[in-house]
Amino acid sequence: MPDVLDEIRSAAARVSADARWVRIDHDRLADYADRLPREALDVRDHEPDPGRLRSGDDEATASFVITLDAINFGSGYFPYIRKRPGMSGYFTVANALRDHVDREGPITTAALRAMTTERCAQIFDQPREEPLAMELMQRFADALVHLGEAIDERHGGSFVELARSAGGSAAALVCELDRIPEFHDVATYRGYDVPLYKRAQITAYDLSEAFGGEGPGRFTDLHRLTMFADNLVPHVLRVDGVLVFDPELVARIEAVEDITSGSEPEVEIRAVALHAVELLVEQLRAKGHDVTSGRLDSVLWNRGAGERYKAIPRHRTRCVYY
Repeated sequence: MPDVLDEIRSAAARVSADARWVRIDHDRLADYADRLPREALDVRDHEPDPGRLRSGDDEATASFVITLDAINFGSGYFPYIRKRPGMSGYFTVANALRDHVDREGPITTAALRAMTTERCAQIFDQPREEPLAMELMQRFADALVHLGEAIDERHGGSFVELARSAGGSAAALVCELDRIPEFHDVATYRGYDVPLYKRAQITAYDLSEAFGGEGPGRFTDLHRLTMFADNLVPHVLRVDGVLVFDPELVARIEAVEDITSGSEPEVEIRAVALHAVELLVEQLRAKGHDVTSGRLDSVLWNRGAGERYKAIPRHRTRCVYY
């Protein structure tokens, strides 16, 4: 019986077939698959990710991973926030949260439920005089309050119990997190729903990494996760020629115009990229390579840190989904 991961793939394929703003260059995609295997099978991340490391006991580890993924968004705001020297927006946020936990101890639901915009600005060292940075801090505060409420009300105040409530199924964890507003990553496109669930899926992946695939991080269907649809992997695929954007959309991106969340171009960017990754995985597997969409996502995401990709603007969307 189809589950939420099947629904994501099906919707992305449908968007790709209907798309006006973004298309896959299938000739380039085949060549790309031929050039990927060595990198796709390299299991090392380019930079240690604080959100994928064990820290303390099970509850402390789960609390950090899940809390970070609850605010693992804001790429549309990152041009306006204060970043740490040499760090991207994500690593600025992740390391700031790690420093906060090192100072004050493991995250509790009581602390989350008491979160405010000002407190987030303190934790993440953001300038009060920058309106968009403070808008992001308000969104962080809302997301953290909602997370704390959900864990208290449905999981006895335990982050580990939230993870275990999925019964070892990443798909079930996605559905449980979907009950929290900021995790409800579903757009409406031409009259039908397009679920993408970037952060809910990556929470399962990050828990698995942090716990070594055991205990609260054991998910028997982890290999079925899709790409974690954001704004960086589609950018990498566009720069590498796998995705082709309409010239009008390219002009908007280069002008650093906000591409509205849920708009046709924005949904197409994410969904068509997700479908392209699925096609790449199919081709790699057909050649005998053991690779998953989640693994390939990490490869492409890390590739996006290269100067070639940083030199070209990528789309920016101010939302809570990525």
